Amino acid sequence: MANQSLLNVNKLNVKFNTSGTIVHAVNNVSFQISHGETVALVGESGSGKSVTALSILQLLPYPIATHPSGSIIFEGQEIIGASDRRLRQLRGNRISMIFQEPMTSLNPLHSVGRQVAEVIMLHRSVSKTEAWLKASELLELVALGEIRKRLSAYPHELSGGQRQRVMIAMALACKPILLIADEPTTALDVTVQAEILDLLNNLKNRFNMAVLLITHDLTLVRRMADTVCVMNEGQIVERGTVQHIFCSPINGYTKSLLRAELKGKPLSPSNLGKEIISCTDLKVHFPIKAGILRRASAQVKAVDGVSIVVREGQTVGVVGESGSGKTTLALALIRLETSKGSISFQGNNIQGYNSRKMRPFRKEMQIVFQDPFGSLSPRLSVGQIIGEGLKIHSIGSNDKERRALISEVLIEVGLDPMSQDRYPHEFSGGQRQRISIARALILKPKFMILDEPTSALDVSVQAQVIELLKTLQKRHGLAYLFISHDLKVIRAISHEVIILRHGKILEHGSSEQIFNSPIHNYTKTLMNSAFSFQG
Repeated sequence: MANQSLLNVNKLNVKFNTSGTIVHAVNNVSFQISHGETVALVGESGSGKSVTALSILQLLPYPIATHPSGSIIFEGQEIIGASDRRLRQLRGNRISMIFQEPMTSLNPLHSVGRQVAEVIMLHRSVSKTEAWLKASELLELVALGEIRKRLSAYPHELSGGQRQRVMIAMALACKPILLIADEPTTALDVTVQAEILDLLNNLKNRFNMAVLLITHDLTLVRRMADTVCVMNEGQIVERGTVQHIFCSPINGYTKSLLRAELKGKPLSPSNLGKEIISCTDLKVHFPIKAGILRRASAQVKAVDGVSIVVREGQTVGVVGESGSGKTTLALALIRLETSKGSISFQGNNIQGYNSRKMRPFRKEMQIVFQDPFGSLSPRLSVGQIIGEGLKIHSIGSNDKERRALISEVLIEVGLDPMSQDRYPHEFSGGQRQRISIARALILKPKFMILDEPTSALDVSVQAQVIELLKTLQKRHGLAYLFISHDLKVIRAISHEVIILRHGKILEHGSSEQIFNSPIHNYTKTLMNSAFSFQG
C-alpha cells in the first residue's frame, strides 16, 4: 500500500440552506484513502456518511448545499470549486460510485446493455459497436450470466442481485482508481450479499482500486474494510483499524453501535400455546401465458405444498432468497392470495371463504410491511392511519373514544400519544415502523405477519424494533410469522425456522437446530454466508 494518499479529505464542512433553515450536515470531517485501501464510513441514518461521499464527486444539490470550509484533494488536486470540465473528467472515469438502490439508479426505459455502453462512450472515444462489446465483457466480468440475454434486458426483468452487478459493471466501465460504494448490499439476500462482496474484493485486488464504503452494516465492515471511521451527527467520533474498532473501541457512540448489533443464541422453543393458524399442502401456482391467444403454457410454482403451524406466543421465522415464495406464502395464509390446500384459523377452515365471510377474521390477522414509508399514506395523519381499522370494524362509539384508543397504542409502541396529529414524513424510519406496528396492534390481532420489518433500518433501530415485538408478543400472546433474509434478525426473534426455496420447505425445525445443526446443504450455505465474518 502506497504511503501517499490518493484522497485527502481535510476539515470538510457541509451545510444546507432550505427555506431559511440552515442544517450543518458535516462538521470538520477528515480522513485519507491510499491506493488499494478500503475505508468504511460507519454510522446511522442522518450521520452524514452519504453527504460526505457525495461531496467527493460534488453531487450535492448546490447552491442549497455549500462548503463553508475544508478541502478534498484527489490525486494532488482540489475538487471543491473545480470546473465542470474537470469534474466530468473525474466522475465515472477516475472516481465511480455504486448507489444504494439499483432499481432507482438504473433507467427503466433503456436496456442494461445500452446503459453500460453509454458510460463507455461518454468517457472513451470508441464506436457504438466497440462500446457494446466492452459492455458485454464488463457484464461477464461481474458474473451476470447469460450475457446476450442480459444485454437486451430491462432493469425490472432482473433480480436485485443482478441489478447490483449491472451497477458495479457501470462503475467499473472506465477502470476508476477510487470506487465509492454507498450501502451496496442493503436490500440483497444473504447469499447474494456474499457473492457481491466477494466480487467487489476480487475486482478491488485485480485493479488495485481504493474503496470508500458507506454502510451501517457492521458485518459488511468486518468483511471489507481496512480502516473504519465512525460518524455521528456529522462528525467522525472514532477512527482506527477493524481490529481496533471492533475489539477496543474508545468512543461511547461506537460502543453503543456494537452493543446494538443483534447477537446471542437462538431462541429456545416457546411454551406452545393453542394453534392460531395452520396450512396443509398449500399451493399457489401462477400461469405463464404466451402466444396471440395468451393461453397458459406453463406455471410458476410460487408456493408448492407447504404445511406449517403457528401457535399462540410463538414466532415462526421464514427464510429464503428473493423469489423463494416467502411473501406469497404469507399472503395466501391470510387469504389475500388465491391458493389451494387447507387453511385453518382458530379452528375455522377459512379456505374458500369469500370476502364477506372473511371480514370478521380480518381484524385478528394483521400484516406489517417491509417499507414503513411506502405503506403509510402521506396524505393521512398518524391518527387517521392507525384509526382507519377502528372505523372499518366499528370499534369505538365516537371520535373521542377512538382517539383515546389510538393514544393507548402509541404509548404501547413507545411513541408520544400527541404525535397522532403529525404526518409520516415527520418521523424517522424506526418511528414509522412503530406506527405500522401500532396500526396492526390496535385491532388486537391474534396473528401478525411481519414482512421484512427491519430490513431498511439502522442496526440500533433494528434491535429496538425486535425488542418491542418481543415485548408485545409476551404481553398479548401474539403469534408471529416473521419473514426475513437477515439471519441475525431471524435468530433474535424466532422459536422455529422454515427454510424456503423455490416454493418448497427445504428444512424446518427449532431455531436452535437450524442455526446450530443445519442438515440441508443450502441451509449450511446460508449460515456460512451470514455468520462467517461475525465477531
